[in-house]
Amino acid sequence: MRKLSMEELNRLTVADFKNTQKIPLTLVLDNVRSLHNVGAAFRTADAFAVEKIWLCGITGRPPQREITKTALGSTESVAWEFAPRTTDVVRRLQAGGYVVVAVEQTDNSQLLSTFQPDPARPYALIMGNEVFGVEDEVLALCDAAVEIPQFGTKHSLNVSVAAGVVLWDFMRKLGFG
Repeated sequence: MRKLSMEELNRLTVADFKNTQKIPLTLVLDNVRSLHNVGAAFRTADAFAVEKIWLCGITGRPPQREITKTALGSTESVAWEFAPRTTDVVRRLQAGGYVVVAVEQTDNSQLLSTFQPDPARPYALIMGNEVFGVEDEVLALCDAAVEIPQFGTKHSLNVSVAAGVVLWDFMRKLGFG
């Protein structure tokens, strides 16, 4: 066994990536405070060809050193936009036909393993603050909530890890993986 070279990986250029078909998923970061988590979200969104990231509230925006360090150039490839209020973004996405899903543990959340997205619909996934999760007023607007099954002593995952798990699961279930 050997590692593949960069040439063998046949990666897209940034220009080609911008023109390639994206998975009908949008990632919404709701007051994510860690710039490293923001950068990791960009890198993961690039890996899974997510159509866009919304950076809301206190979520940091490129260019910032900590984001750039973790994103490894994906802030140039992934489309993104800032909005001061996550609720405005949720309403805008829903008006555009998106199913808005909070990644949050709630009294009505469905385990990610049993959630089945409709391949005919676009989805927006809301990732919340590292301490407080998805804001209550945002949660009230969401069409659904999913939670990642966990079996240890902790009750949460790092937001960037959770984003990777959920994006992979959605990508696979939507027929892209």
